[in-house]
Amino acid sequence: MISPDTRKPSLLIVDDDPLIIDTLSFFLGREFAISTAGSRADCISLLRSNRTAPQLALVDLGLPPRPHQPDEGFALITDLLAHSPSIKIIVLSGQNDEANARHARALGATEFVAKPADPEQLQQVLRRILAYQSAELAAAPVADEDPCGLIGHSVPMQKLRAQIRQYGDSPFPVLIEGESGSGKEIVASCCLHRQTSRRDKPYFALNCAAISPTLVEPTLFGYAKGAFTGAAQAKSGYFEDAEDGTLFLDEIGELPLDLQPKLLRVLENGEFQRVGETQQRVSRARVIAATNRDLRKEVREGRFRADLYHRLSVFTINVPHLREMGDDKVLLLRHYRDFYARQAQQLPFELADEALQRWQSYAFPGNVRELRNIVIRLATKHPGRKVGLAEIEDELDTGEALVSSTWLPPQDVGELAEIALRQLQQRGQFNLDDTLLRWEQGYIRAALKLTHGNVSQAAKLLGVNRTTLYNRMEVLERELGAASDAA
Repeated sequence: MISPDTRKPSLLIVDDDPLIIDTLSFFLGREFAISTAGSRADCISLLRSNRTAPQLALVDLGLPPRPHQPDEGFALITDLLAHSPSIKIIVLSGQNDEANARHARALGATEFVAKPADPEQLQQVLRRILAYQSAELAAAPVADEDPCGLIGHSVPMQKLRAQIRQYGDSPFPVLIEGESGSGKEIVASCCLHRQTSRRDKPYFALNCAAISPTLVEPTLFGYAKGAFTGAAQAKSGYFEDAEDGTLFLDEIGELPLDLQPKLLRVLENGEFQRVGETQQRVSRARVIAATNRDLRKEVREGRFRADLYHRLSVFTINVPHLREMGDDKVLLLRHYRDFYARQAQQLPFELADEALQRWQSYAFPGNVRELRNIVIRLATKHPGRKVGLAEIEDELDTGEALVSSTWLPPQDVGELAEIALRQLQQRGQFNLDDTLLRWEQGYIRAALKLTHGNVSQAAKLLGVNRTTLYNRMEVLERELGAASDAA
């Protein structure tokens, strides 16, 4: 359902309970333009059918097909941010589970609200987040940093700036690689377009994950009148409209396989045809693509053409993940803290020494997006106050070690025994079954996170078949639930 009033801020509500949908729509509809969906699949279909993404989203974690479990909700957070990185997500959950709240925030959610949610409380949260969002859109780059506001002096950031300077005015394609939330779109739009000789030329962006696969071709190449049902008149596509400017293709790994040869052809000789036409047209647009996938792996597994990958990656820029940026984490903290304090006309918070040390050691699996959202929450909860270690821990995803690529359990049994010895000496009580269950749960959750909730791909990562993974997930839910009840 879509609200017709586009003058209001847009709000998407995703919940499988019709009563909650109706109640929140009635109460919040006076202030927001409401759209609703009852499942992750319905939500994705709704997003792809609309030209503009909602500004805000209320997402229930316990969505079908497996109600009261967070997997679908976690996956939808990733879907929404892939569709529109600027969308602000508020998570609703009937399980007031702090671990789920932290993980949702690490994935990019701005806030977590336990059910039953007071509509007036939700309204206040939405207003506050909307105000922060408006301030971000109006903000100017930091004066003492580069024109695009890239903050940091670490070696990875210096390398990123050097690559941008080197490739900025080149006519060849650039592939931007990096994890979700690391800032790939900023690198494309600002650094590789607005800060180059193309700054006065058109800039078009298409998120390949945010549009129905059947609409990608007419969107890129245009179509002739009568080319398909609904094509009442001819229309140009992004390659024509971009002229000799820039075309940014985000989430390029989602490009349908049957369309990849047509993109390759444009990259090789500039030629393309509108859907339903035989006339050859020529594009002079420079193509920049971005992905958070490992395209080399996609090529090996037959999901992405090798020739297209090599053509797109004439130049490759890797946007660094936050865990390797050292003291830049503190620079980003201070930047966002001072920015939001100015917007709220409040004094900035300060971190106690032990809290600052924890901040520097945290891996930030959600990258800059997660860091910014944490700062928003700290600025709201602790204006003008000193924030201690306990308050910081409340905001961090404590399962970070399970998804970090910087550590793997040792393969040697002797080394494992040494680790186990230290843990048994340091802990008064220990339960082997509970420990093994939680390790298994952690690896399953990490695999689902890396594959955006795709169970088949997660099973491949874990080296098991899909049926085995489903069975293990169900057993874990029962056993962990029983352990929780017993506690």
